[in-house]
Amino acid sequence: MKKTTILGIEGTAWNLSAAIVTETDIIAEVTETYRPETGGIHPREAAQHHAKYAASVISRLLDEARKEGVEPSKIDAIAFSRGPGLGPCLRTVATAARMLSLSLGVPLVGVNHCIAHIEIGIWKTPAKDPVVLYVSGANSQVLAHRTGKYRVFGETLDIGLGNALDKFARNAGLAHPGGPKIEMYAKEAKEYLPLPYVVKGMDLSFSGLSTASTEALKRGSLEDVCYSYQETAFAMVVEVTERALAHTGKEEVLLAGGVGANGRLREMLASMCEARGAKFYVPEKRFMGDNGVMIAYTGLLMYKAGDTLPLEESGVDPGFRPDEVEVTWIPEEAGGPGSLKTGLWAGKTPADLLQSGAEAIVFLEDGPAGEKVLVKERVPKPYRLKEIDERIRRERNRTEARMLSEARRAGVPTPIVYDVEDFLIKMQYIEGSPIKYLINPELCERVGELVGKLHSGGIIHGDLTSSNLVLAEERLYLLDFGLAYFDKGLEARGVDVHVLFQTLESTHLGPEALIEAFKKGYGNTFIEADEVLKRVEEIKKRGRYS
Repeated sequence: MKKTTILGIEGTAWNLSAAIVTETDIIAEVTETYRPETGGIHPREAAQHHAKYAASVISRLLDEARKEGVEPSKIDAIAFSRGPGLGPCLRTVATAARMLSLSLGVPLVGVNHCIAHIEIGIWKTPAKDPVVLYVSGANSQVLAHRTGKYRVFGETLDIGLGNALDKFARNAGLAHPGGPKIEMYAKEAKEYLPLPYVVKGMDLSFSGLSTASTEALKRGSLEDVCYSYQETAFAMVVEVTERALAHTGKEEVLLAGGVGANGRLREMLASMCEARGAKFYVPEKRFMGDNGVMIAYTGLLMYKAGDTLPLEESGVDPGFRPDEVEVTWIPEEAGGPGSLKTGLWAGKTPADLLQSGAEAIVFLEDGPAGEKVLVKERVPKPYRLKEIDERIRRERNRTEARMLSEARRAGVPTPIVYDVEDFLIKMQYIEGSPIKYLINPELCERVGELVGKLHSGGIIHGDLTSSNLVLAEERLYLLDFGLAYFDKGLEARGVDVHVLFQTLESTHLGPEALIEAFKKGYGNTFIEADEVLKRVEEIKKRGRYS
């Protein structure tokens, strides 16, 4: 039986890399890397580099393939990185791919660069259905496959983790690339310096951390600042990954992207997964950075699914989001998370709701009058540095206790707080079901009304997901205020709603109807709803992909 053979070309940024693969083998790979004399990447220079070496890279690749018995006539399709990436680089690679397609008389396959990082990881590890932490220069996202797409559960709201590390490294006078230098200096550190820890639900922000780290160089050694920066940034991305793991109920984590080469990040993810009983996978280092193999292999999956690209539609897309791609090569799951009886949460009962979340364990105890009291304990996270962990747990515990009461004053039903300790809260037990088990447009309209009241009171929840809303005896309660704060600004309100919309889009069937219902309810109780919803659209388009 003839094997499918695909030639793939990667060229989104630094690397011009081409490879030929089959379903089981890597036949050949050739790479030329752009290295600027100073500073970071210069898009036009990188594109000129790719144009200079494109012919020789392809020629050498075909020569290597011939040595393995694979002639150009055996190639079934040409795959290329269509985006996201630097526009000039993408256009150069697309031109080379079109020329090959025409000369060999085979179809084109346009591959999403981010998804290629995921698929190469799944191919080269035992992972089957993981939550993916994808961290590279321009991208920082937490994704998982759901109903025909790789859904984004959380992402950076400003710059990618790799670019943030490089930005700090440049300010510290370190040679490019900055990540490996930061990792090296961090190993020589003597103390931790407090830095901003910015998690907004499942989203992240790194720009403030980079600025604060540069300022910290004035009062601390380079080694200590590198250590503190790395510990803080990595703890943030691991926390968000854990949140997605807890929300989806999946049992695997895959690390993808060039920043994933960092040993400390791998160590932290492995620790988190061990504590949660999840499996952690990471491909070998050669597949972490940008490479032609990942484009060729993802192109092979797409080609076999009939997902090819007409020449006239082969334009590139520098802002190509992974959640825009129809994943034609993965079979649809049976059912969906629309009720307790189907899909992601099949077979769950109310007793299952008292379980470990991403931040805390919860359990019941008897109150003084025999009533049930819910105890929420923020337990230590072994992956986080002790100084960071204790500060975060203590701050969030106090915040939750205070903001639960403030929200109730704003007309939003929340549990009554009975007692607060450093890392523990005792509160009223709301015996109901999270709406993620029961989601429908009617409920989403009511959620919109609650959030409208919250925002009218100047309160930002900070972690609006369908896991943090509980329906009990026809009354809707909002829970988990550990990330809440006061802010009447348009940006803060927009991010708050954006987090909820991400959850609806990534987890639930028919998200369009759910979002429209939310908007209606939100407008019913909040006079500035239209302005906030416009800002949500701006935030969604703001991802740094080039």
